[in-house]
Amino acid sequence: MRKKGLTTHIILFILTVVSTLIAGALQKGINILEEPWRIIEGIPFSVSLLAILLTHELSHFFASRRHHTHATLPYFIPAPSIIGTFGAFIKMKSPIRTREALIDIGASGPIGGFIVALVVTVIGLAHSEVVTLKGSEVGLLLGDSILFSVLTKAVLGSLPEGKDVMLSPVAFAGWIGFFVTSMNLLPIGQLDGGHIAYALLGEKNHRKASIFFATILALAGIGRLYLYSSFFTGTPFGVLRDYLWEGWAVWAFLLYMLGLRHPPVLFWEEPLDRRRRFIGWLSLLIFILTFTPVPFRMG
Repeated sequence: MRKKGLTTHIILFILTVVSTLIAGALQKGINILEEPWRIIEGIPFSVSLLAILLTHELSHFFASRRHHTHATLPYFIPAPSIIGTFGAFIKMKSPIRTREALIDIGASGPIGGFIVALVVTVIGLAHSEVVTLKGSEVGLLLGDSILFSVLTKAVLGSLPEGKDVMLSPVAFAGWIGFFVTSMNLLPIGQLDGGHIAYALLGEKNHRKASIFFATILALAGIGRLYLYSSFFTGTPFGVLRDYLWEGWAVWAFLLYMLGLRHPPVLFWEEPLDRRRRFIGWLSLLIFILTFTPVPFRMG
């Protein structure tokens, strides 16, 4: 069973390496069917993205081991998408004992992945290109988090009117890393942010926070679709649609389906020390800095 389980992890990881290599090559305009040998040009993107995801999941894994909580090695999910993967996850196979363990396990992944994403983003932005916008061009545009905007300005300077940044594949991987970090840090259910909120706030307040934030996401997604109505075009309400993303409705639905409750820890009475509380609030700061209200839009 252990060999079979390990084989599954290895096969999924290898498939994800291949799918992210393909995604990285496609981002550079390479036709893999006609020039399959050029798949190696997807290495910068693949290595950058997998480094972020692997650091995130292994941080969870080793934090779990440190607190005697049984967890699997990461399962990677290959996918035929623009990034080549649906991410990775580990499965917890025993209950978490204390709130301190909950903070360590919940926060270790986002913080570890965030640090790698920060390095990847700075390197990637240094190799990105400032281009002139053309009004006739239509394509997928990426939104900016607070931190990504600050880093872009620090590395590339202020952009003149009519200019934008063409992200290098490495910078795109860093952007994805920030996006994944913020999504995991939403204080909802059993997401990483949900673990942290449960440890800091307790069961009742965690439940309230989960319902509140899941509802906000749902309203933001539904509101975006509703404001597309011609009735709102040209009105102040119509302008709001540029600050909303319909994908939040899907994300909220998935979170409701997965459940907003959090299982109890075994020894709740053991208090949190100052360091764990600091880590919890540091995670909140990282969430604020990396959250992107409108991650994707057509322009």
